[in-house]
Order: sequence, then structure tokens, then C-alpha cells
Amino acid sequence: METINKNPSRVLEVNKEVEAMGVKIIDQYAVLGPYDFVTIVEAPDDITVARVSVMLGSRGTVKITTLRAIPTQEFVSGLRKTS
Repeated sequence: METINKNPSRVLEVNKEVEAMGVKIIDQYAVLGPYDFVTIVEAPDDITVARVSVMLGSRGTVKITTLRAIPTQEFVSGLRKTS
């Protein structure tokens, strides 16, 4: 937060780094509550997202919580196949 306070555009610089690693940033929000930002991304696979999380987390300046989103229709279809 100290870095962002001194240089707010750092958020956008990190976004460019993330995109260079093959992850497309769909949207991003600064939020109030237990988290500071919510970033919605699209990646070719879970390993790519994991690599970005490790890279950013290893800096020690951010804690990341990753949630994989499954489109509702895909979720419902998947449940029907196992029933």
C-alpha cells in the first residue's frame, strides 16, 4: 500500500507485467472491505494463473486469493453428466 500511495500508477504497471505473462485482465476494481482489489482475469489454464500468483506473491508486497470461476451453464451441464 505504501508503494501505491506514493505511485498510484504502479497498479497499472503491474497489470502490464501480468499481461506479459499471458493473462488477460478483463476488469479490475479497488474495493472496500477485507480485500483491496478484485481483478478478473482470463488465462489459458490454471497453471498460468498459478505462475502469476507465485511471481507476484514472491515479491512480498501482496497477498493473493485466487478463485476459479465456472460459468453457471458449464457448472449445471457438468452436474447433469454425473447424475
